[in-house]
Amino acid sequence: MTLAQQIAERVVAMRADNLPKAALDWSKVGVMDTLGCILAGLSEEGPMTVAEVIGVQLNGSESLVLGTASRTSPLDAALINGVAAHVLDYDNGGANMGGHASAVMVPALLAAAEAFDCSGEDVLVAHAAGFETGSQLGRAVHPMHYESGWHPTSTVGVFAVAAACSSLLKLTAEQTTTALAISTSLAAGTKANFGTMVKSLHVGQCARGGLMAALLARKGFTANPDAFGHKQGYFNLFNGPGKFHAEKVLETWGAPLDIVEPGAAYKLYPCCYSTHAAVEAALNLVREHGPFKADDIARIDSYTASQRLAHTDRPQPKTALEAKFSVQYCVARAVLDGHVVLQDFDPTAFNEPVMQSLLTRVHATPHLAGQFEPDQLMAAEVKITFKDGRSIASRVMRPLGRTVENPIPPALLKAKFEDCAASVLPVAQVAKLSQALDQFEAVSSVRDFMRLLEVPSTPKVQRKIA
Repeated sequence: MTLAQQIAERVVAMRADNLPKAALDWSKVGVMDTLGCILAGLSEEGPMTVAEVIGVQLNGSESLVLGTASRTSPLDAALINGVAAHVLDYDNGGANMGGHASAVMVPALLAAAEAFDCSGEDVLVAHAAGFETGSQLGRAVHPMHYESGWHPTSTVGVFAVAAACSSLLKLTAEQTTTALAISTSLAAGTKANFGTMVKSLHVGQCARGGLMAALLARKGFTANPDAFGHKQGYFNLFNGPGKFHAEKVLETWGAPLDIVEPGAAYKLYPCCYSTHAAVEAALNLVREHGPFKADDIARIDSYTASQRLAHTDRPQPKTALEAKFSVQYCVARAVLDGHVVLQDFDPTAFNEPVMQSLLTRVHATPHLAGQFEPDQLMAAEVKITFKDGRSIASRVMRPLGRTVENPIPPALLKAKFEDCAASVLPVAQVAKLSQALDQFEAVSSVRDFMRLLEVPSTPKVQRKIA
């Protein structure tokens, strides 16, 4: 039996009545958090450009472009909503998958659930199944996969989407095998495009590709069930012979489910996760010693793992997207303002004269020898040296929300969602949506639920889509 077949059997076996309650609860958090990110990101240039290019229609199609009155095909809705889910880099991640987990699945699941009139419980089970699939395949290919330059959010995430959508649509084990095999030819995404619109396009394409794989398999499309282990298959091509561990995929499957432990990683700051420990260290300094005036600071030193610094060392970001991947900017903003929020990544924010001046005094370097253990890849230290010779420092071993052992309080996650949703939806509608999400497992028709995400009149967004 091939690996794809063994994964498929496990996915098909996952049902609401045999999953732990914690898996469904954490899936519900993932749905809520991702919906907020989509709504907040919808009007950004990236998702709107994609919507324009593919030509969204208003002619009674099956799936909603969230936060608008526009409906399109499930595949195109998954694409647009997927780009929106990740464009702000505010969405959750999965440590073992090595990328952003819910952002790739939720757009596809909601698009398909609306088109096929599935229940909220169906979506939650599917999300848990997809999360496990992506996490376990991630364990087989990391760290070499990530270090080689692949973007696992899409190159591994496509299997999470295919498995999730196969579960949602109640595909057989044979059909689910085919969906996973098809997805090996749809996996794509290079880290060279981090800091540009393409990074969020990876998520949209992944959501669309995984859903398309499930829909094709449902219709009898064919693929090689050995597409993972073949000599010219996924593992050998993406990692290289001898640079993967296929046996890890099934080694710990469901013991416990990855969404339960270690769980997804959630964000309080809308920027690359690799900057978060440094941001929290800077915020600790502000809380303990601040506020600070930029003119009093001689220099700021930020120490992070070299693997994280590889894509966040951007001393002079030129765009808002680059600013999200600039540990220098994120730390400077935290030091200067005592917060890092959505508005800090407006196109003009990083060009403020005081910020441009402070950025020249921020120095980002890898962890010093002996400063941290080699496996502490999320740890960071920030040191501020003042012109009067004083210096203060703070160290954070892992940012808040990185695992279920260090969770973000539910009230803060709820507040984050409502803040994001309010950027598009009226306050009263946000309240109704928030209440519906609290009981999402009881939603009998996602088609009805999606009406809470519809805005009949949104001139800014509608004009760009039309």
